[in-house]
Amino acid sequence: MLATNLSQARVYNPHEVLGFVTTDEGTLKLRAWVPNATRVEVLELQSGKYIQDLALVDEQGLFESAIKGRKKKFDYKFRITNEDHTYEIIDPYQFVEAAFHAVHFVDHAPENVYKQLGAQLVTVNSEDGAIVSGVRFAVYAPSASAVSLIGDMNHWDGRFHPMQKTNCGHWVLFVPGLTEGCKYKFELKDPMGNRLPHKSDPVGFHHEQYPSHTSIVFDQTTYQWNDAKWLEEQAKVDRYKTPMSVYELHLASWRKVSEEEGLRSLTYQEFIEQLIPYVKDMGYTHIEVLPVSEHPYDGSWGYQPVGLFAPTSRFGNPNEFKAFVDAAHQAGIGVIIDWVPAHFPEDSHGLARFDGTHLYEYEDPRRGWHPDWNSCIYDFGRGHVRQFLVASALVWLEHFHVDALRVDAVASMLYWDYSRKDGEWVPNVDGGNENYEAISLLRWFNEEVYKNYPHAFTIAEESTAFPKVSKPTFEGGLGFGFKWNMGWMHDSLHYISKDPAYRKFHHNEITFSLVYAYNENFVLPISHDEVVHGKGSMLRKMPGDEWQAASNLRCYAAFMYSHPGKKLNFMGNDFGQSQEWNYNNSLDWHLTQYDKHKGIQSLYRDLNHLYREYPALYELDHDHRGFEWLDHQDGENSILAFVRKAETTNDKVYSVTNFTPVPREGYRLGVKDAGKYRIVLNSDDEKYWGSGYQVVVEFEAEAQPWQGQEYSVVINLPPLATLLFENV
Repeated sequence: MLATNLSQARVYNPHEVLGFVTTDEGTLKLRAWVPNATRVEVLELQSGKYIQDLALVDEQGLFESAIKGRKKKFDYKFRITNEDHTYEIIDPYQFVEAAFHAVHFVDHAPENVYKQLGAQLVTVNSEDGAIVSGVRFAVYAPSASAVSLIGDMNHWDGRFHPMQKTNCGHWVLFVPGLTEGCKYKFELKDPMGNRLPHKSDPVGFHHEQYPSHTSIVFDQTTYQWNDAKWLEEQAKVDRYKTPMSVYELHLASWRKVSEEEGLRSLTYQEFIEQLIPYVKDMGYTHIEVLPVSEHPYDGSWGYQPVGLFAPTSRFGNPNEFKAFVDAAHQAGIGVIIDWVPAHFPEDSHGLARFDGTHLYEYEDPRRGWHPDWNSCIYDFGRGHVRQFLVASALVWLEHFHVDALRVDAVASMLYWDYSRKDGEWVPNVDGGNENYEAISLLRWFNEEVYKNYPHAFTIAEESTAFPKVSKPTFEGGLGFGFKWNMGWMHDSLHYISKDPAYRKFHHNEITFSLVYAYNENFVLPISHDEVVHGKGSMLRKMPGDEWQAASNLRCYAAFMYSHPGKKLNFMGNDFGQSQEWNYNNSLDWHLTQYDKHKGIQSLYRDLNHLYREYPALYELDHDHRGFEWLDHQDGENSILAFVRKAETTNDKVYSVTNFTPVPREGYRLGVKDAGKYRIVLNSDDEKYWGSGYQVVVEFEAEAQPWQGQEYSVVINLPPLATLLFENV
């Protein structure tokens, strides 16, 4: 019966029935399960001395014998002969404690998930004191009736390496001799004994691409970091009072290179050589990459991940991703990654019905199925899921040194009725629509990040009016550091896409954001979501002829950089990408040879550097003291004017925008101080492919009160332009 169960990979307790076993009579036997073997010899582990053969007791491959002259356990290995060859292995089933150690501390802290589970390269001390190296495997599958390790070590045959089930639902096995690079998966049987599709390691650090989706043993300790100074400095930074201009990009489509078989994406090493210098030159403070967690489908852009502990192998191995982050830090650039804890795809090698049950997802489809993305929703109320998700966030901070996690689709986590009609969702215990379990998880996640990684911060993509998203948990908030300002994005894009002749009827859309600008710690996002799915590129959103469209874009960009809030722009925005973003194609870099696009790019470059130079543009981004309207009521002329103030200096930056193609000569603006003023940026400048409309660069304030200020200046406003000026 034992041999049959082993042959059918239905054994849940191999450590009890293989290796050294004691019979009812008290005799010590050694038992080996080696399908296809014709002979099994027992050798001393360290000396290699032959001890005896094991007898074949079942033709399916079960060998056992009492060990002559031995009354206690000892270290051993097998010399195995089959029809093809003879080889030696160290029997995994003599290392009971080494295997069980994998789950001793898993539930103590979330980071133990990736420190104990998955495939860990370890060395163990044997019974006789020998030091044995290998890989300790552990996977959580409490409802599985059997689990086997499959991979390079056993020709992907589930019969050879049955795993041991523990009392807490983990399956464990230490396999001596395995090293980094070994490929593996898990073969599970559901509670009824039916074999499930082969599963990748949920806590794997490295995975192959389609079609195998194989997990690969990886050593996290070998990379030598060179960013200690960066991490130390970042831990002291007050992020709310420092500049943050984020360059968001999709790695696969940022730039492609031609090869004989067609276009390919860059590698992590090529991103070091090409992307980082570009970001540095353009003046951005941070790179934000769309999800790099391993994902099976290119068309998901990474937002359907299955490997939450592994950077995608599309562009290289995990150490090469670390080198990319390291190089960014040495160039003075932070790295933000998108993290997706809201949902996961149904791919058979992933988490869906992992052990034959809804182990990771809500069982009720009214809670566990996402209608927008056709994906599974994590069960945020289960302890092992919560620990798994928080661990998946922390691994990016510990092992990969990323600076921030931008959390995707937070709104879909917060509300049971998100994107659902009546009858398609189940209320909470109080009859409401808030998901208390997800709210609790997000708070815990943020607390763990800020407690353990002082260099790091978090950002929420949250599109509702849920209160205190970016306030500390001790104040009743969700604990995020920042929140994307989706209201500003929606209103301002709706406004700027209007023909200038009609903007006066929508003036409130461009001013309304200041009503709530200080409710949260906002980032102003012009993200990938705004240039895809038929929305057109930023340039194509702009009305008018070719010149007016480019002018509108430049005018809007300068307005954005002077508006309170940190900044985020998707790749291609900064040189006027013409075509809508397509994840299969490279950005149209050839456009930058033309004056129009070269001018747009120059403006974004200057805006980034100007933004970092003037504390008034960032120090009080989240404090109402840093902003004052000069004129928000001139809807008839579609003109806005305001002043930004610093905390550490008395310097101010004035911003005035003419959202029409009509120049405004002799336009009077209130200013706070007497003396001279100087224009520091004009989005209509000829060097930006502007009209070059005549504007006096330096001018004197007059002692004429205006717009509630003691002084005023008179300037000419170019068409479709934003001017930034300072007192000198």
